[in-house]
Amino acid sequence: MKAKTLSLLVVTMILSLGGRVLAQEQSTAWQNLTEAQQEILQPYADDWATISPTRRSRLAAGASRWSEMQPDDRRAAQSRFQTWRNLSDEQRDRIRNRYQEFQKLPANERTRIRRNFDRFSALPAERRQQLRDRYRRMSPEQRQRTRDRLRDRARTTRPHTGTRKSPRL
Repeated sequence: MKAKTLSLLVVTMILSLGGRVLAQEQSTAWQNLTEAQQEILQPYADDWATISPTRRSRLAAGASRWSEMQPDDRRAAQSRFQTWRNLSDEQRDRIRNRYQEFQKLPANERTRIRRNFDRFSALPAERRQQLRDRYRRMSPEQRQRTRDRLRDRARTTRPHTGTRKSPRL
């Protein structure tokens, strides 16, 4: 009885996944793409049928985002992509690994890191360079102590609410 139930469950899962894959394949069929998507994805047109459904879906979504971008945003994206392409395989792997580590962090930690990055990005270029240079001159132990100190300070500091209590007179 258990074997029959298990095999029925496996068959049901395969059929449901197969239906999802089939629907995904149909939704990303070349003829189902918009004109804008087809224009952007033209370099892939001849090989479109041989591309995996997951990749076709990602390409189609990317083409939709691209077609909705403003010219300045497109130029910035092209610049970032060119920078990415100029990186070595080792550098790209390191970035991917750091991103995966970042994604595993708790949401509050990711928020803290993003907030700190935004604060750093808002600094004048000269100050950012000074901080980078100072960090590069540190020994690995000093760097770790600095990271630990900042992390501890972030945990013990209450978030700024924008209101101050008035002093008692």
